[in-house]
Amino acid sequence: MIDVHRLKILREVAKHGSFNRAAGALRFTPSAVSQQIAALERGLGIAVVERSTRGVTLTEPGRMLVEAADAIAAELSDAQERIDRLSAARAQLTVAAFTSGGRVVLPQALAAFVAEHPEVELTIVEGEPEDALPLVRAGRADLALAYHFDGLPPARPGDRSGLDWTPLARDPLRLVLPGGHHLAGRERVALGELSGERWVLGCLKTMALLRQYATMAGFELRVSCSATDYFFAQSLVSAGVGVALIPEIALTGASDLAVLTLEAPSPSRFIGVATSRRRGGAARPYVDRLTELLVSGADGAGVPAAVEAVGV
Repeated sequence: MIDVHRLKILREVAKHGSFNRAAGALRFTPSAVSQQIAALERGLGIAVVERSTRGVTLTEPGRMLVEAADAIAAELSDAQERIDRLSAARAQLTVAAFTSGGRVVLPQALAAFVAEHPEVELTIVEGEPEDALPLVRAGRADLALAYHFDGLPPARPGDRSGLDWTPLARDPLRLVLPGGHHLAGRERVALGELSGERWVLGCLKTMALLRQYATMAGFELRVSCSATDYFFAQSLVSAGVGVALIPEIALTGASDLAVLTLEAPSPSRFIGVATSRRRGGAARPYVDRLTELLVSGADGAGVPAAVEAVGV
């Protein structure tokens, strides 16, 4: 095998045309340079330089070796440059989160994470689970704060989702009424008692869920507004447009609204963290640490303890 160190010396000899000048550039003695070139020739079984009183010149094999040495030096220089760029770059972590979770669940965990890891550059992407989970699968987000409604979670051990799911919290949907509603003084109410109401939906995905529960309660759902924001939906309820089912963590606490608990069966959504499925024991300390902080902080965020749904 050709010694790369000796190729470096040969390059200097070719560049300077003598052992003496090459030795000066390399900070070797001329004797050491001569010995290394001789050792290279012995290993190859062929001369790589021609020696004369006027200096040294390359043989054809010597020119071939110098060309190879130039290519190797260029590759090593490029690799070093890329390594330097990587070492200089800040560690990055991209988090996708749905709006109400980002408002209530995420900040406490992020504050603790930033305090522990100021070297990490955080990017937060707002998105519903149908948008956030594909980002994690594609490697464009490191983890997603997401949710699912009653039923199975979006990822389970051994499935083909490519994701791991860590449950955080059960987030029950509460009935929100205008403050002057005739049921506003109650603590609990059965969904069937609302058969004559018009509904405001704060999330388009809740329509199918609410329709399912309405059917179970024996009435047909009538919708006044299909909004995409729970906070907007509550303002419409306050205006008397209708009543709404709002996840507990998305409640605004407005004084002109009444919040009631639905008697069973009642819908919930289940909040969790989705990460790409770990393969080959690859280390991901930042992802794991933020997940731990989200798990430990879920209770402190005013969300009920994590309970995973297994069916309606």
